[in-house]
Amino acid sequence: MRRAVLVCAFGMLGGCAQVVKVVASQVPVLSGADVSGVEDAVPHEEPRSKYGNPASYVVNGHRYYVMNSSRGYVERGIASWYGSDFHGKRTSSGETYDMYGMTAAHKTLPLPTYVEVTNLQNGRRVVVRVNDRGPFHENRIIDLTYTAASKLDIIGAGTGLVEVRALDPRTYKKLDTPTTTVASDVLTRALPAFFIQVGAFASATNAERLRDRITSIAKGLVQISEAKVNGQSLYRVRIGPITDIDLSDRIVDSLESLGLTDHHIVLN
Repeated sequence: MRRAVLVCAFGMLGGCAQVVKVVASQVPVLSGADVSGVEDAVPHEEPRSKYGNPASYVVNGHRYYVMNSSRGYVERGIASWYGSDFHGKRTSSGETYDMYGMTAAHKTLPLPTYVEVTNLQNGRRVVVRVNDRGPFHENRIIDLTYTAASKLDIIGAGTGLVEVRALDPRTYKKLDTPTTTVASDVLTRALPAFFIQVGAFASATNAERLRDRITSIAKGLVQISEAKVNGQSLYRVRIGPITDIDLSDRIVDSLESLGLTDHHIVLN
C-alpha cells in the first residue's frame, strides 16, 4: 500500500495522481488525499495520561491551567490544523502525532479527552481524541489533524469557526450526521458573525472604561451589551460583529499588546 501511494505521488500510474486513498498509518503527504474512509475516534474510558497533564505550564510567557475534568466543557471559537511539519513527532501525551489520524491539540483539556467538533459554517461534525497541547495562537481553541480538518472542510481556508464539546465515553452514542469530505465549492453558507468578548462587569462604569481603552483597536465595532444573570445586570464589552477570521486575528493581536488576554469568541 505504501509503495503504491508513492508511485501515485510521482504520477507514474495513470488516473491516481489526483486522488489517493490513505489510511491513518501512512506517511506520505499528498495534496488531495482522500481521507473519507478514516473513521472518527471512538470514545472509551481511559486513564489520565502520565504526560501532558501538569497542574499548569508556560508557553511564550503565558501560563495555562490544565482542567481537572472535561465534564460539561463546551466552547465556540476558531479551529486550525497541523500537518506534515509535526507528522511522526512526539505529542504532549508522549504518543506519536499522526496527521492522518483523528486526534487534536487543546491548551487545557485533560489528556486524553474525546470531543465532538462541529463546523458552524456547514454543520459537519467529527469526533477526535485530544492527545496534544496547542494551538498557542490566542485566537484558536483547537488544532486538528489533516484528516479531521478535511472532514470538516477547513483545509482550504486553514481555519474555521467551530463548537467543541467534550464527550462522556460512558454515555456516548455514535453521531448520526455523516462526516464525509465535501469540496469547498459546495459550501453556500457564509461564515456566521461572531464577537470577541473582552470583559464582563457588574459595574457599567468599569465596562465603559474598558470600552474606551480598546475603541481605537476596532473603531465602530466596540460595544457594551447588558444581560441579566441571576437577576443582576452584567455589562459585557464585545468587539463585533465580525465575519472575517483574519480581522479577528489582528484584533486579538492588538488586545494582547495591551495585556488583555482574557477574551473569547461568542456568537450572540
